[in-house]
Amino acid sequence: MDVRRADERYQGGDPAAGIETRHAFSFGPHYDPDNLRFGALIACNEERLAPGAGFDEHPHSHTEIVTWVVEGELTHRDTAGHETVVRAGDVQRLSSAAGVRHVERNDAAVPLTFVQMWLAPLDPGGDPAYEIVRGIADSTPYAVPEAGAMLHVRRLAAGERTAVPDGAYLYVHVVRGEVTLGGEPLGTGDAARLTDARDMEAVAVAATGAELLVWEMTAR
Repeated sequence: MDVRRADERYQGGDPAAGIETRHAFSFGPHYDPDNLRFGALIACNEERLAPGAGFDEHPHSHTEIVTWVVEGELTHRDTAGHETVVRAGDVQRLSSAAGVRHVERNDAAVPLTFVQMWLAPLDPGGDPAYEIVRGIADSTPYAVPEAGAMLHVRRLAAGERTAVPDGAYLYVHVVRGEVTLGGEPLGTGDAARLTDARDMEAVAVAATGAELLVWEMTAR
């Protein structure tokens, strides 16, 4: 298990424009050849947008982009004709395939926080696709077969335990709260990268409980 702390993330974005970003992997001007990916995951960005702030139209290709809103509302528009407001508890996926452009903005009057995760597809190319699942339940894993990956959402009350899936590659991101994972304490924004995980368990230790995003990925 390789633990990466929240304060170790690369700080990006454009604070003057109301955009604050924390990158878990090598990204943009921050190049780290030893931190390019883990399993299929090539980015896990914590984004904070002030009211009215956002990312103007920009391109993506050959990437599965999965977004989880922590608080606030994210407005998404893309060149394939989709326009959606994504809220806390929703899972949004944009399969950029051979190429698509999109806009991401905070059009609400309150701050927006979201986690955006990029995964490398097993096979490049194809046609762009879009999907949103409203209010996904803990018991409903979200599959991204294009990347050989499965997303599990875990919301834990104080002291509650949950089994972590066995897998060749597991990435556990703490959205909020505090947990112990295999005896290792993790706080908000911390992440753990596990290889060949077996019989792991997460326990919420904070009075407010915890929320986790767990990626289960096949060997690559």
